[in-house]
Amino acid sequence: MQEALTTMLRMQDRMNTRVNAQWIAQNFAWHRAIWVECAELVDHHGYKWWKHQEPDLEQVQLEVIDIWHFGMSAYFREDSKVEELAREIMALWPESPEARGVLEAAEALAAVAAGERRFSVPAFASLLQAASLDFSGLYRQYLGKNVLNFFRQDNGYKEGSYRKLWDGREDNEHLMELLAGIDTAALDAEEQLYSALTARYAATA
Repeated sequence: MQEALTTMLRMQDRMNTRVNAQWIAQNFAWHRAIWVECAELVDHHGYKWWKHQEPDLEQVQLEVIDIWHFGMSAYFREDSKVEELAREIMALWPESPEARGVLEAAEALAAVAAGERRFSVPAFASLLQAASLDFSGLYRQYLGKNVLNFFRQDNGYKEGSYRKLWDGREDNEHLMELLAGIDTAALDAEEQLYSALTARYAATA
């Protein structure tokens, strides 16, 4: 677990640095991004008792991964070493996360983010479990979304020229299809997925 956490923290640092080289010093409001993502997750799951809704588990899980991006980012400090941060997060990870439903787990995480302006590892672990993801699933989907985020940046996301819809479907949906064919344990897993995204994006232009 510590090795996987260290890898994900390194990947997150690279992504944040790509967006803003001084990202740690900027002290961005990670807590705000977390509770907003929780709200988006609730919307994908469905909460309207006055109309028929079917939970979209795949989209719920993608929102969990987005929350994890912001949660890890919130732990970085100016003098951070990823190995130390990995140990810090691992020490907070509960052996048996509190059992909650998806909506209740999202609300608990959002409450800490909005009320205390911080990321709660135990609350996140509870949400991960509620969303039918284990730690290996978190790692797999995080790797995929991290690669997609780099791909977006390389193709004009920040400038506004990136196409998020490919043949009428969001890039997240294409990502999940392509990720299914990638062995994320392979040393070149990131390169394989990036190449697959490049080919799919070009084919749908």
